[in-house]
Amino acid sequence: MDKNKSIETLQYFITGLSNGAFVHKVQGQILNAAGFTKLGKKYTTHYDEEMGWVAQFIDRLLDLGGEVKVEDRPAVTLVSDPVQYIKCDLQRQTEGVEMLRKCVAELHDDPTTYDIMKAYLKDEEEDQYWSETALDVINKIGEQNWLLTQL
Repeated sequence: MDKNKSIETLQYFITGLSNGAFVHKVQGQILNAAGFTKLGKKYTTHYDEEMGWVAQFIDRLLDLGGEVKVEDRPAVTLVSDPVQYIKCDLQRQTEGVEMLRKCVAELHDDPTTYDIMKAYLKDEEEDQYWSETALDVINKIGEQNWLLTQL
């Protein structure tokens, strides 16, 4: 097992996911303030779920003897339009899931980290499917009709 590879991967996801989770939290509050309370709640509660994964990654990194780092958060442009936000989020999810698949494959010699990351991959795929389904429904019933369901 390459312990350093596992530690580096976990740190990468600790930083990236905590940053992404914070964006979801802020976007959820923006959507909620705009009156889209169902969609806002989806993203604000998603923050808690994602931070649960961050906690698991931190625990595993510490188990491996690594040192957790709190790294800089890059600036992110926030999106006030709900449908545009789902499109932007889907693009990030699609890219992230593909990269995550590669990372998981590289961790096969560390069964514990592999299992954690594999479960996280499954969760991210479910999030990707939700966004794809939401955009499909929007295309079928129209943006305004869909937005009404998010009030």
